[in-house]
Amino acid sequence: MTFVRILFVLLAAAFACTGADVRAEVPIPSLTARVTDETDTLTSDQRSALEQTLKDFEARKGTQISVLIVPTTQPETIEQYSMRVVEQWKLGRQKVDDGALLIVAKNDRSLRIEVGYGLEGPLNDATSSRIIREVIVPRFKQGDFYGGIAAGVDSIIRVVNGEPLPEPAPRHGESEGIRRLLPVLFVMAVVAGGLLRALLGRLPGAVVTGGIIGVLAWVLSGAIVVAVVTGAIALILTLVGSGMGASVGGRYIGGGSGGFGSRSNRDIFRGGGGGFGGGGASGRW
Repeated sequence: MTFVRILFVLLAAAFACTGADVRAEVPIPSLTARVTDETDTLTSDQRSALEQTLKDFEARKGTQISVLIVPTTQPETIEQYSMRVVEQWKLGRQKVDDGALLIVAKNDRSLRIEVGYGLEGPLNDATSSRIIREVIVPRFKQGDFYGGIAAGVDSIIRVVNGEPLPEPAPRHGESEGIRRLLPVLFVMAVVAGGLLRALLGRLPGAVVTGGIIGVLAWVLSGAIVVAVVTGAIALILTLVGSGMGASVGGRYIGGGSGGFGSRSNRDIFRGGGGGFGGGGASGRW
């Protein structure tokens, strides 16, 4: 009986030790913003400021940089957890692989910069390590988490800015701006076309109207194609007649604002399909 009890105690102890080491992996948050704070370390204003900085940089350069703050990555190391995050989020453009992640495990007092394949030249391991040691960690040691993250993000942006990368593809915001611009120009074409046609005649008035609207579209949008198409449509509207022009212009305005108005209220961030190979650096404070 004593032997059975001893065996039972040993088995229970072994099971307890094994169970203590087997813990569920920390889940990966959904990617809906460039800054994800699972610890409420940052205020809403601080998150908004970082978000705007990263959004502006992506629009200008094309590179996707994201910040993630979690309480812990245990039982995984920050390197293991970080790779799982970037493999799921896929930051950076596909085939350009210009994504980067600044991840902070607050309770573990550890952080890491994970770098996509396309940024491993400028943002190499040594450079990432210097940013962590010299820029972020000193501020973290003083309890200034926002200051450390903001300064780290700025350093990453400066480094990446020195590397030539493909121009970013047009974003929804740019397309939306052009789409909202066109109805205004068409209204101008209807009004100005009627006046110029009365003053100069049908054909000359249409040509002048098309030229004026085309130049305005080019100045405001910076796109030759948009200018040519807008000018041509303004010319046609003036030739056809102000009545039909107003009808067509009114229908376009309704369709344009309806098609894009709802999208402007949603700014959900998504990864672009970039790849990562474990480049970057980690640190502690």
